[in-house]
Amino acid sequence: MIRISGPKAGQALSALAGALPAPRLASLRTLRDPVSAAPLDQALILWFPGPATATGEDLAECHVHGGRAVVAAVLDALGSLDGLRAAEPGEFTRRAFENGRIDLAQAEGLADLLAAETEGQRRSALALADGALGARVTGWQAQLLRASAQVEADLDFSDEGDVAAADVAPALRTLSAEMAAMLAEPGAERLKDGLSVVLAGPPNAGKSSLINMLADRDAAIVSAIAGTTRDRIEVPIALEGLPLVLTDTAGLRETDDAVESIGVVRAEEALARADIILWLGEANDAPPDSLLVAAKADLDPGRPGLPVSVVTGEGIAALKSAILERARGLLPKPGAIALHLRHRSILSAVREDLDRAISSSDLLITAEHLRSARNILDRLTGKAGVEDMLDTLFGGMCIGK
Repeated sequence: MIRISGPKAGQALSALAGALPAPRLASLRTLRDPVSAAPLDQALILWFPGPATATGEDLAECHVHGGRAVVAAVLDALGSLDGLRAAEPGEFTRRAFENGRIDLAQAEGLADLLAAETEGQRRSALALADGALGARVTGWQAQLLRASAQVEADLDFSDEGDVAAADVAPALRTLSAEMAAMLAEPGAERLKDGLSVVLAGPPNAGKSSLINMLADRDAAIVSAIAGTTRDRIEVPIALEGLPLVLTDTAGLRETDDAVESIGVVRAEEALARADIILWLGEANDAPPDSLLVAAKADLDPGRPGLPVSVVTGEGIAALKSAILERARGLLPKPGAIALHLRHRSILSAVREDLDRAISSSDLLITAEHLRSARNILDRLTGKAGVEDMLDTLFGGMCIGK
């Protein structure tokens, strides 16, 4: 599909197809070179007059056959027309944002949707792209405006007997609590990057064999020689649509080997950052909140922990279920709004202003903090102060988006 957007989109489509079809009605036409009149392709064309279009401008689409020569010929023909140029990466989405068809949070959702690799990522991105966060922000802005109006009325007309002073603190506390509840939910980064699942324990505990079994491929070297794994090995996988990054680590032990010592340090660093720890060592040595795995259950039955054997397959399904159960508690719920780091930073700043507005006994200061809160909240949907990050966001999209 070749998309043309802008004030000359109609002229360009007419130059290729001879005339514009009825708006929003697919029409089969022969596309011809505007200079030589040579046929290029038989295609379905659509005409969408603005502003009710994806970009907010006049927009045309040519659904051509997908051969490279066909696409190249149509693009060359369009390039020969005055006033047309190739779109930059993400330009159609950026025009939609700049023309008010979508807000910035929706644009971020589209970017997430383009990059989604798991079912969980797709659902979360779709919720953002559908405008769920923007709708929530619109409601918050309305509440802030009401509170600001009440405070301004107190400032301007408090000396008049027919204007009663309003107590906006309860409403602001409720608003702050709603934002705090959203901030407490798991963020989008875990969906995007995957939860860190670290396999740890002493040397020769079966970590590498187990990570190969969970990844369903030979990702780590397996050897009977203790200390074979000397560095972190990260293996991204998806279990039932949930993104995980399995990390094989060096065996934890005292050693005089300089290289192995570095591996032990890196293993400890991985443990400190892990979302889920699978501990394959003794129960007494297990880190807090780790999942105790009794590996090599075929050789050493009866050990404390979940019995697992990569030889017989015993316990593998149960281990995956245990990992998934913990992962679901750490990831955003399906279809829920998952905030990005930028969103959380903005909402945290808004809450700071709300708290200061609530605690202040000076109406002027309260009014100023409410004004600041409204301005900061506008940055979330792109109404103010976001120009510095737009190029990065839209530049990461593909040409056709």
